[in-house]
Amino acid sequence: MIPALLRSSALTAAATVQNEGDVDVLVPTNNAAHGDYQWNFAFRVARARKENPRALAERLLPFFIEHPGVAHAEVAGAGFVNVRLRDDWLASALARQAGNPGATVAQTGAGKRVVVDFSSPNVAKRMHVGHMRSTHLGHVITLLHAAAGWQVIGDNHLGDWGTPFGKLIVAWNDWRDEVAYAKDPVGELERLYVRFGDEAKFDPAVHPPEREAAALLLNDRAREETAKLQRGDAANRLLWQDFRSRSLEEYEGVYARMGVTFDEVLGESEYGPVTDSVVADLLERGIAENSEGAVIVRLGEQVSVVRKKDGAATYTATDLACVRYRVDRWRPDRMVYVTDARQHQHFMNFFAVAQRSGVEADLVHMGFGMLKLPDGAMSTRKGNVIRLVDLLDEAVARARAVVDEKSGSFPEEERAAIAEAVGVGAVRYQDLVQSPQSDITFDWKKILAMDGNSAPYLLYTRARAASILRKATADGGALAAPVATLTHPVERDLALALLRVPEAVDGALRASAPNLLADGVYRACESFNRFYYELKVLDEAEHRASRLALVQAADAILVHALGLLGLRALARL
Repeated sequence: MIPALLRSSALTAAATVQNEGDVDVLVPTNNAAHGDYQWNFAFRVARARKENPRALAERLLPFFIEHPGVAHAEVAGAGFVNVRLRDDWLASALARQAGNPGATVAQTGAGKRVVVDFSSPNVAKRMHVGHMRSTHLGHVITLLHAAAGWQVIGDNHLGDWGTPFGKLIVAWNDWRDEVAYAKDPVGELERLYVRFGDEAKFDPAVHPPEREAAALLLNDRAREETAKLQRGDAANRLLWQDFRSRSLEEYEGVYARMGVTFDEVLGESEYGPVTDSVVADLLERGIAENSEGAVIVRLGEQVSVVRKKDGAATYTATDLACVRYRVDRWRPDRMVYVTDARQHQHFMNFFAVAQRSGVEADLVHMGFGMLKLPDGAMSTRKGNVIRLVDLLDEAVARARAVVDEKSGSFPEEERAAIAEAVGVGAVRYQDLVQSPQSDITFDWKKILAMDGNSAPYLLYTRARAASILRKATADGGALAAPVATLTHPVERDLALALLRVPEAVDGALRASAPNLLADGVYRACESFNRFYYELKVLDEAEHRASRLALVQAADAILVHALGLLGLRALARL
């Protein structure tokens, strides 16, 4: 918000020496005693211009001094410009932001379209905690793009094709329990998948020799059933369709609880039938070549295989078919793929092939670190996964215990709704608050934290603001004046923290890092709670109207920001 308002000064100053790049970037100062914002443009460009950075900064300083919102500006250090803003100007800017929080987010995507590929569970398996990161991070990336003016298409690219279904079909034919399937379809499919993995495994150190032949036979049968499915065998196709539809029913319930929606839900199966034409086109255009029975694309020192020696299409071929579909259907300016960081090289190769074949959209891989168990990675085949629905249920149960203790007078229906919002929000936020690139070890206590930098803390802060506003109007009294008067340092700190939330939105989108937004919202909540504890609002006649204006601004801005994090803002807790 504030850097945008100062943009004209920064651009005008920079234009006198260089009008390109991020010349208008201002960042908050590390020490408030030095001002509110710092501009390091002169320091960055002076070397290239063979000038003294401090002298250059001194020459550009007047452009900031002349800005109507600047109370004081000075050159500091080796060539930084420190800026302190006028209190009345801050208050006016805050009033504008509170009136329409969404309008203060930089509209960097106006007139553009983006496809965000996220979540992407494998059909016929439970959604487990390992699916949280792609789902939560991807959903917030869609919300951030929308806030910045992009037209967003959220696409759930399901893993619903390939060898796992051949294994499932074999297991279904040999070991199914139809009563269990009717009661819990995905649970029975997962049991069958795990059993196939156990039966098809041969370890000479622990298994008798005759086990090897049986294991090999099972794997051969799985490949045969996979081939039949891909050729359109009617019986296998019916089984596959049923497995897929039963899985989606369960997934939709989980997504609904997390507040996640999609504009498109298509799987690998949609693109498999056209991979042959994609490979043929690459060969015809000289992008791909035959190599020892396979079809490859040479990418400098890298080689991308698009068809294996056995004739099977690779994930690169499927992704190329998918990207062509998206280009034809959506004409996107950008496509973002939210998957774990281990797939980064695949996406770099795929992007290179896609661009050679004529895809002009900006292709982005948002890679994230793994969520692991304390004793290692999760595996459906090993049967050591933690179901996402179980985690959500446990979080809601813990939240409900707190709600019942502290808000027992609330109606049952409201307490249940609060517990659901707080519990699910706690799970979601502990994923978002981490740097996307970092690996995370699953920790029940940390994920379900109800204090500190957590969803319950953020939600409670907003509920506190709403409570103050309810009390202010309980006796029929009028609410605050449209503009606050910042007469106390704590009031000024709160105004600055709230005004910086749109900056956090912009930064999170630019860096594909929702944790930057989480940090900004947390700082705003900290500032609001400091304001609440140190200053009187309703019982201070002289400052009541002004401070209520600050509370109104905090309420509006926090509701908008919590929504961008996918959290349900609550009016009371």
